[in-house]
Amino acid sequence: MEISNKLLCLFSADVSEREGSHVVEIPRREIETGAVEPGETYRVALISADEEETTDADQPAPDEPQPPVEPGEMRYVEIEDIGKQGDGIARVERGYVIIVPDTDIGERVKIEVTEVKSNFAVGEAIAGN
Repeated sequence: MEISNKLLCLFSADVSEREGSHVVEIPRREIETGAVEPGETYRVALISADEEETTDADQPAPDEPQPPVEPGEMRYVEIEDIGKQGDGIARVERGYVIIVPDTDIGERVKIEVTEVKSNFAVGEAIAGN
């Protein structure tokens, strides 16, 4: 299964029926972290919970996990810590670190990823919340 590089979040949810429509609820944490914003339009993919996920047998598994971000990618992050050089530190999927200069602990900012290494990335703050 191929997953888009533009994936903002991944969660499990039930489909419910309300007033003649079928609804998938987005977890509150996705709104609070800024991954998803009310009023915006998003593409949604549904994967059956009954099927086991399989990987493409033609592609060899990498020796180590690939970074969960790419250069030029835009995303919202929350600054959790300050590094030794005074830069903000955010953690995303699998604890992967993104260094964001000129930010403070607790800030929620939209960033553009400018540099990607195997164990960390650097992002430039575009806007704060």
